[in-house]
Amino acid sequence: MRSVSYIFGGGAKIKIIRLFVFNPNVIFTTTQVASRAKEKQNIARREVRILARAGLIRRRSKGFILDASYSYLPAIENFLIDVTPITEKEIIRKISRAGNIKLILISGLFLHERDSRIDILVVGDHLSQAKLLSIISLIEAEVGKELRYAAFETTDFQYRLSLYDKLIRDILDYKHKKIINKLGI
Repeated sequence: MRSVSYIFGGGAKIKIIRLFVFNPNVIFTTTQVASRAKEKQNIARREVRILARAGLIRRRSKGFILDASYSYLPAIENFLIDVTPITEKEIIRKISRAGNIKLILISGLFLHERDSRIDILVVGDHLSQAKLLSIISLIEAEVGKELRYAAFETTDFQYRLSLYDKLIRDILDYKHKKIINKLGI
């Protein structure tokens, strides 16, 4: 993502553009933009002003929203989908801090599958839900979209797998990628 941020003028701008592009019908205040993008308030305010002047977003009474009629929007959206803001290695490194990880599976947003039920599946032992939630929040700030994720202790996951649990089957039967697989699935 580093080279992309140079082209667009910084990592903060990319995260904020992603936030608006991947949440097209949501009105954000500058405070919400700063919070969701994990940026300082003054930086978020400056970038929002620049994007509004450029025409990508427009002011509404309660904040700012993506301008769906922006002529370059399809090109920007396709570009942002193709340029992954976070690598698989970074996902593994971050999520590994939440416990003894046995399986990380990515789908949905990471594989350009809009209809997927989940973006990240985490299976492990001694998972800290608080740490995992914090890590997911950091990844969301990078990708600009709220992630759909599920986390299971290894024994619970294996039990659900043996019962052909609908969620587990839906994840495994459709397009996904295992970036850690110590369970041999």
